[in-house]
Amino acid sequence: MRKSHTVLLAAGLLCLPVACKDYLDVNTNPNAPQSVAPNLYLAPMIHWLATSPQFDGRFIGHFTQEWYSTSTSASPAGTWGKMGYDPASDNGAQQWRDVYWTFGQNLVDMMTKAEAEQRWDLLGIGYVLKAWGWQVLTDTHGEIIIKEAIDPTRFAFDYDDQQFAYNETKRLLNLAITNLSRTDGNVDAAYVGKSDKMYNGDRTKWLKLAYGMLAVNLNHYSNKAIYQPDSVIAMVDKSFASNNDDALFAYPATSTDLADFNFNARSRNNITLYRQTQFVVNLLNGTQFGGVVDPRLSRMLDSAADGRYRGLDVNASGFGALTAAQQPFNFFGYPGTSGLGLVGRYLFDDKSKIPVMTYAQLQFVKAEAALRKGDAATARTAYINGISSHIDFVNARYAELGQASAQISATEKANFLASPEIVPAVVTLSHIMTQKYIAQWGWGHNELWMDMRRYHYTDLDPVSGVEVFRGFTPPTALYVDNAGKLVQRIRPRYNSEYVWNIPALTAIGGLAPDYHTKPLWITQP
Repeated sequence: MRKSHTVLLAAGLLCLPVACKDYLDVNTNPNAPQSVAPNLYLAPMIHWLATSPQFDGRFIGHFTQEWYSTSTSASPAGTWGKMGYDPASDNGAQQWRDVYWTFGQNLVDMMTKAEAEQRWDLLGIGYVLKAWGWQVLTDTHGEIIIKEAIDPTRFAFDYDDQQFAYNETKRLLNLAITNLSRTDGNVDAAYVGKSDKMYNGDRTKWLKLAYGMLAVNLNHYSNKAIYQPDSVIAMVDKSFASNNDDALFAYPATSTDLADFNFNARSRNNITLYRQTQFVVNLLNGTQFGGVVDPRLSRMLDSAADGRYRGLDVNASGFGALTAAQQPFNFFGYPGTSGLGLVGRYLFDDKSKIPVMTYAQLQFVKAEAALRKGDAATARTAYINGISSHIDFVNARYAELGQASAQISATEKANFLASPEIVPAVVTLSHIMTQKYIAQWGWGHNELWMDMRRYHYTDLDPVSGVEVFRGFTPPTALYVDNAGKLVQRIRPRYNSEYVWNIPALTAIGGLAPDYHTKPLWITQP
């Protein structure tokens, strides 16, 4: 320590008045710009807009039984698979990290510069990103930090309640809509498109995405007396008009560090040990729909070596009692852990596009709202649109992979939609929500989990008396900290909150071992 002080003192004495400032200005990099154009902030944020939900989807997908891990490790099957969590871990909090850190000050700077330069299209995109962040965080974690977020003068941050988060999300989306509707100032698709790797600077498509996010936000109020289905329907109608508007993020799969590869592909090795559940298989193999086999079964899910489609039992470990010939292949279409460097399937190839939102998803939102309103005709039309467009979505993913032979034929599609088991004269809530589950399987983890919590996982359809999510059964042995209750939220990020922000956590009850089972405000009456 004494030697270090001597060196610093000597350096200070040698400095001339002008030179000292340069010597001490350690934050100035002569080899890089200190201020960048606002559009240059955008590309990495759009990457995480699509990718961070897939990080957390590894765990949320266990809650919703999209998949189950065959790993012999305690996590995720023994923790998340039992509707629990990993103590002292950041698992399940990638979106938390990206909203507060990856977006964080970068998003603030981008929006500030965009406003100063009258780039209303870029500013509108910024409002979409900010709104998306609060929406996914509050839906995943409940109470979150908003008012005091991104404040460099603070070392501790108080939480805001979920009602405030929902209102703030709506406010930001309305600002996004206002700005994305403008054509004056320096609105320039070519300028934004340089770093907009999703819509190439097309503000009209971002505008539709903003309306779609607002529709989803408003539809989450379905358990509240203030729920307004007409408003939900109106927002959907202003949003995506077809699959051509889908918000899809493409992965070039060129970098040696695999950072630009699809997170769910074999090269990234994140879900190689995961397999489909029997719950998902039964939604497609005819078990839950009067024996009608869904043509998407063989395109979305994987058979075993014996050619049959099976899923894992969430109450067993590993493959349970399934023999080697009965064990479903991995999501890339190969046995065991093989498939590295080979072409994948559906959403699970290195270059497969991952959606942020789709037309099919929004049509099911519209169908649910119309049915709750009492408009059976509109509900049925939107429901059919949802199934039809999702079949087209599946085909599009295979077309992009150069696998034309894997596409669902027009005849298969027509026969499926003609079945009264799939499209009855009057559709029910169970039809809508189960088909929405199928359309979101493998990518739409946040919305899918919110749907299940809105219907308390096992609610019954008020008309048919069957489960809203047909055949869903929670694990028989829940995680030890659950005290017999089903999971409702993910605990805040461990390394920021449980290490540095304990007083604020204490105020919301976040230190309780069963905090993850506390119901969300939005799902309650």
